Order: sequence, then structure tokens, then C-alpha cells
Amino acid sequence: MTSFKTSRLPAFLLLNIIIAVVAGFRVSGDWVVLFDGTKLDGWHSYNQRQAVGWFVENGTLTTDGTGGDLVTDKEYGDFELEFEFKIPKGSNSGVLYKVIEQPDIKRTVFSAPEYQIIDDQNYVVKDSTGKNIGLKPVQLTGANYDMNPPLDATAFKPAESWNTGRIVVSKEHVRHFLNGKLVADYQYGDATWQAKVAKSKFRDWPYATAHHRGKIALQNHNAKEKVWFRNIRIREN
Repeated sequence: MTSFKTSRLPAFLLLNIIIAVVAGFRVSGDWVVLFDGTKLDGWHSYNQRQAVGWFVENGTLTTDGTGGDLVTDKEYGDFELEFEFKIPKGSNSGVLYKVIEQPDIKRTVFSAPEYQIIDDQNYVVKDSTGKNIGLKPVQLTGANYDMNPPLDATAFKPAESWNTGRIVVSKEHVRHFLNGKLVADYQYGDATWQAKVAKSKFRDWPYATAHHRGKIALQNHNAKEKVWFRNIRIREN
């Protein structure tokens, strides 16, 4: 058995050894597949007993728009979530987390932050006169929806392309990644977050009360807006 005589090691080398040992014992959960391309085990429609309107199509998870958002059976606190998504031209969806599921909260978005998914180039938003005013920065793909705009607006691959999303939640620190690029980085529940919420539509919703654990949801924005997901997996930290 090899032993180190630390008294003869340079300080910088000793420090590197200590860091390596600590890193080696850092606990991180195993990856768990949430969708394997064949079945919807572990999922149900929000505030319903089973999955409604969501189905498997050529190894992807998609919806016909009849069942609302799809949520995990399980709640998560600290986690790393990876997923791939594709939308057609002009479509809109999202991945929500920290979802509180209870009958008096009618929609997932009322309690949960959202990793925005949308056709950045072609989605139509009209004002009261019918004029197309386009999307706000906080509404682009990868944003913390209506709160934090993407840090890199070039990360999104156009509609009809597969994109890779990643969400990392570590205590109050939340990060969104899009195709390997960091696109959102914020402290959930801090003073800056609270100030943004106070000026938003979220201020009178359960969303405004910071909470650590919740379910993960795939959004069905409406019946006309299609989305496909695949390779969804998570690990708890």
C-alpha cells in the first residue's frame, strides 16, 4: 500500500491531491431516465390521475393538446435535468420545474419557473390592434420565462431542428443551458428575483412564494402548437 509523506510534498501539489480526493468522494445521484422512447411511466397530466393527450410517436413524447401539461409523479429539489426538444414553425412550449400540484392551483405556470421553448424567429404575438409586435427578450427560448432573457440569443437552433436543453438546480442557484451554452443564471428567491416577481404577472400567484421542491412539467401551450421531446433524464444532487 502506497503512503504519501506529506512533509516532503510541495504545498501546491499537496493541495491538488486534497482537492482530487474530495472531488472523488463528492456524492451525486445516478442518472434516471424519465422517458425512454416507449412508455409514459412516471408521468401523468396535471391534476389528473393518468396521462391524457400525451403519447409516444416514433420514439418521441408529444401531445395532441387535449390533456394539458404533463408532470412527473415525483417531486425534485436539487437536480440536473437533460432533454431534447423540437418544435415546428410558429410553435410554443416549455419545461417547468418546482411545480406545485394541487386542485386549487389550476395550471403549472401558476407555481413554477419555466425553461422557455418557442420559435424565436416566427412566433406571432399581436397587440390589441392586431399588429404583430414580436417576442420580448424574456420570451425567447432558454429564458427563465418572463424573468431572465437568454444570455446568448444565438444558442437556439431554428424550428424543425432538435435542440438540447439542460436545467441545473442547486439550492437557490438555477442555471439553464441550451445546446451546451449557458443561457440563464439566477438566484431563486433572492432580492433581485423578488423585485422581478413584484413587477410581473406572477406576483399574485403561488409562483411568488419561493419553494425548493416540486414536480417537473412538459408544457402543452395549446392544441395547435406541437412539440416533441426525447432523451429525458435526471439526476438528483
